[in-house]
Amino acid sequence: MPQATPAQPFALRVPTPGRPTPGDASTVRQRFAVAVLLTANFTVTADFSVLNVALPHIGSALGFSLSGLQWIATAFSLCAAGFTLTFGRLADVVGRRRLFLVGITALGASSLAGGLADSPWILVSARVVQGLATAAVIPSALALLTTGFPEGPLRERALGLNGALMAGGFTTGAVVGGLLTDVLDWRWAFFINVAVAAAVLALGPAVLPADRVERRPRLDLPGATTATLGLLALVYGLTQAGERSWTSPHCWAFLGAAVVFAAAFLAAERRAPEPLVPLPILRRPTVVWGNVAGVLAFATITSVVYLLTLYSQVVLGHSALWTGLCFTAMGVGSVIGGAAGPRVIAALGSRNAMIAGFAVQGATTLPLAFLGRPAGWTTVLLAATFVAGAANLVAIVAFMVTATSALPDAQQGTATGLVTMSQQIGFTLGIPAMSAVTTARLHAAGDTGPDALLSALGTALAVNAAVCLITAALLRMVLPTTVRTSAAPTF
Repeated sequence: MPQATPAQPFALRVPTPGRPTPGDASTVRQRFAVAVLLTANFTVTADFSVLNVALPHIGSALGFSLSGLQWIATAFSLCAAGFTLTFGRLADVVGRRRLFLVGITALGASSLAGGLADSPWILVSARVVQGLATAAVIPSALALLTTGFPEGPLRERALGLNGALMAGGFTTGAVVGGLLTDVLDWRWAFFINVAVAAAVLALGPAVLPADRVERRPRLDLPGATTATLGLLALVYGLTQAGERSWTSPHCWAFLGAAVVFAAAFLAAERRAPEPLVPLPILRRPTVVWGNVAGVLAFATITSVVYLLTLYSQVVLGHSALWTGLCFTAMGVGSVIGGAAGPRVIAALGSRNAMIAGFAVQGATTLPLAFLGRPAGWTTVLLAATFVAGAANLVAIVAFMVTATSALPDAQQGTATGLVTMSQQIGFTLGIPAMSAVTTARLHAAGDTGPDALLSALGTALAVNAAVCLITAALLRMVLPTTVRTSAAPTF
């Protein structure tokens, strides 16, 4: 197994009562490193949603066909999800800091190209590179966090902040996208990334711990190829389900191909001397069920954003900016949930924290199934999304802690690659799944007007809440009860 070890770890020094060390050089460097990593992850996560509300404007400006608009989002999500596992392993092989900085460079260059694009093919190409950059940045940044902090409360605190900003990035992207589109121009959604990438590249080399590879092995090419093709087929099949419906042969052909590639991947990993994903990792219940929970955590919260966007803009007739602002409560709740997550884990353990997060998220999503037209429902929406966002982040932090715990540093890139893959699949799965529920309800009603849509959205939100509650019950049955509970962090 390749050994990628930090040449100079963060060297945390936990302040003791009465003896604070705020000026300690290693502490200051550590905080700058965390800030750099969290800023990068927040930015690439916001890219999932920042352009959604601007799609009609982009189509008009660059001459996209109506059917071609979906490729602005699909090109990004395909690459972000399809290559994340391979890049997560590559971080273990070539070095986490090196891959992180290469990914940030690609993000800045592709964002500049996207902001200056004057034709559809340039914009879609830029989104492809943005997706590849995301696949490199998120797992390498998470691996730097998990290897830079000892397993325990400090790591949980760092992962909590990371989870809060990543989930907040999705909702913030909708707010920023609406603001930039209405006030400035959609191109600024790309140009902001250029400024962020420049700042990260200026600070990153100085504050991120250098890592080295003692022995540079061959990359598991059969495993990387089958994993990438399988993930590409899975994500594309899921996007086609949202666009064509779950009964489309086109959709199921790609989902079937994903199953075939998954079987080929497992066969390749059994034969590989240094596999992309060591099979013993996949035998750990905490890794398997932790990542299943991660998929569902991201799928349920992102699909709520999608359903409430339709409610706000189509049923109530609000603008893109107003719709984006409605998600501020969810974003604030996400930040609070991410900050509180480590303390909840300290009190309950990561298993019970994950179960509680899904249960509360489901209970607070259920009232949204009864949304109506009167203005009073806005208060219900804001309160419910605030609590649901906080609970979702508790579940996300607990999933990240569970899925990356009790593994050696040499496998943290692989573990965080799996975590990132779960996130990307969750982002992709949620919207087509809830879109299919909404569409099926409209077809059953034989009507597509605002009243019928309101009823269909209520059905989809009820299904969303049920998924959360069922997940909480499932995790209670399958996760081991002997999950470590740590003391409250002081990071």
